[in-house]
Amino acid sequence: MAYAPPVAIFALQQVLYPLPLGVWVRGVLVGAVTALIALGMALIYRSNRIVNFAQGDLGAAPAVLVFLLLTDWGWPYPLAVAAGAAAAFALGGLVELAVIRRFFRAPRLVLTVATIGLAQLLTGIAVFLPRWFGIEGSFLAPRVDDPFDVRFEIGGTIFRGNSVIAFIVTPLLVVALVAFLRGTKVGIAIRAAADRADRAALLGVPVKRLQTLVWAVAGLLAFAATFMRAGILGLPVGSVLSLGILLRSLTALLLGGLVHLPVIGLSAVALGVLELGIDWHAGDTLFGLDLPPLDAVLAVVVLVALLLRRRRDGRSDIDDQSSWQAADEVRPIPAELARIPEVRWNRVGIAAVLGALALALPHVLAVDQSLKASAVMVYAILAMSIVVLTGWAGQVSLGQVAFFALGAAVGAKLTHTWNVDLLLAVVGAGAVGAAAAVLVGLPALRYRGLYLAVTTFAFALATTAYFLDRGYFSWVPNQRIARQPLLGRVDIDSPTRIYYVMLAGLVLVLVGLRGVRHSRTGRVLIALRDNERGAQAYSVDVVRAKLTAFAVSGFVAAFAGALFVHHQQAFGSGPYQPSENLAVFAMAVVGGVTSLPGALLGALYLLGTRWFLPLEWQFLATGFGVLLVLMLLPGGLGGLLFDVRDHALRWVAGRRGILVPSLLADRADDRDDGAEPEPTPLPSEEDRREAEPPGEHEPVTATTGGSEA
Repeated sequence: MAYAPPVAIFALQQVLYPLPLGVWVRGVLVGAVTALIALGMALIYRSNRIVNFAQGDLGAAPAVLVFLLLTDWGWPYPLAVAAGAAAAFALGGLVELAVIRRFFRAPRLVLTVATIGLAQLLTGIAVFLPRWFGIEGSFLAPRVDDPFDVRFEIGGTIFRGNSVIAFIVTPLLVVALVAFLRGTKVGIAIRAAADRADRAALLGVPVKRLQTLVWAVAGLLAFAATFMRAGILGLPVGSVLSLGILLRSLTALLLGGLVHLPVIGLSAVALGVLELGIDWHAGDTLFGLDLPPLDAVLAVVVLVALLLRRRRDGRSDIDDQSSWQAADEVRPIPAELARIPEVRWNRVGIAAVLGALALALPHVLAVDQSLKASAVMVYAILAMSIVVLTGWAGQVSLGQVAFFALGAAVGAKLTHTWNVDLLLAVVGAGAVGAAAAVLVGLPALRYRGLYLAVTTFAFALATTAYFLDRGYFSWVPNQRIARQPLLGRVDIDSPTRIYYVMLAGLVLVLVGLRGVRHSRTGRVLIALRDNERGAQAYSVDVVRAKLTAFAVSGFVAAFAGALFVHHQQAFGSGPYQPSENLAVFAMAVVGGVTSLPGALLGALYLLGTRWFLPLEWQFLATGFGVLLVLMLLPGGLGGLLFDVRDHALRWVAGRRGILVPSLLADRADDRDDGAEPEPTPLPSEEDRREAEPPGEHEPVTATTGGSEA
């Protein structure tokens, strides 16, 4: 049964997308490259329990290095490839030592987002590497030349030397990897450390050093995949692996149950053949309908695989849940201090100052900056939808931009075609987004963590490539979207007025979600996130609670999309690209994934830095900036904000002489993380005897039935 998924995909391809033999063999070759990426992801998952979005980019810089050594320095092919492999191995280990190890105790969710930033950083290194060799301008390598002159043909498809190398090297690498993990002491230790890292450390297994080795091997696999791809398809630096290849790698990883390497490799090969089959039959129809693109087919494959997959044992589910645990929950102001005048008036004063600044901002900024400021507020609303689903409910979603795009399309259709007022249009778009989110969230009734992340990411790619493509569905708007007056009277067709509309939407969402968080629904979501079985023991309806979280999150994301399409006055493709899902998810985590104000801070940091700061400071909005924030502030910018608040509350409590246990517990946690605790003096012999009850220091003999026990 373990090999059923790849067999089923091969059968699907033969029935619906038959291919000539030569193209089928080329599909196997393309899938083999993807298999190496997926196997590297499986290794990282075994070691760190995360999704490594930087897996493909680990091989980018070493592959560029080999090309430069071959073309610019004239090195022999074997020597250049050996240098690239050594560089990839060293780069993987260096990444683990310099970046990944700093997140050893961080939530796995934070580390996953760190790999998103790491991917951008590694891509930047690959882009700038040619300049270090003295090559100016853009760098686009067409193909790595074949190392030997071989040419043969299968069914009209021509294969050359690089294809032969890929056919030989890929299975050898897979066999060597499986033999290493199963037949060596180091491999067995890696598997043991992946299952129970703490227990393995207690038994003397060097867990951290093994993780460094795993990342080094993953870098080597990424280099092999990237370099062989360069010999077959070319090496476009800056986009080494598209999101489509990332989705196919994630799908293969899921079909292989995350850890079964042979099944993962065969699934990737089967998906490569399916990809070429769909491309070969592009434009064909089935029952009068155009055949869907690959991304839509993969979304169906992922959904079917989830529905047919057997659940693991309870302990595995608990481990998966804990590994995807979000950042610490932000607690409200303690009840002992909430009613104190200085605390109440400070809250009112801060809110008044922020409100006054927000109202005055469009009158100070230029027109283009005012539009950018209102766009930041829209993205803050979108990030809040991730706070609801991931930060509160613990359901990892990488497809929020799909709901955002769906809300934008529906909102534009309602106002532009059906002349619905904007107030009703944003509500209607939100309702459609809520319904779509519930449908996508149905697999969450059985799975969470990586499985749900892959499902939502597949849905996002399918939405962009199929459901919102005018080539398949003509209802998707492509005209200019006019800003009709609100309620037929209030004109909003100016940058200042549309700013106030976005501000009103932000305030409404913030107030509404704050009410949800402090209601029974919010408390239930937090309970499910932290301990689902414990919540079930208290008769919590898990199905209803999870679907409620998806519905609220989808409503908020689609609501933001309906606002955004009228802000932009067009339904373009750029803001809804699949890569934006990763950027928005990183935005929420950088801001603080459990905090609503943190969502605003994350949007302001990543977008405001890019749009409002000078060029020399815009590096903070790149992957380097994401890594910097997460290294310094694992709880995000929102966590820093609430730490400052808690320090101020401690000062107030000390000044008033009020004992606040929760604030004292925080201080104790801080002491445990760093400073040594103060020694407790031992009691004297006289104090000890005074504290003991009379006769307690005398020996006592317990008897049962008259005999000593």
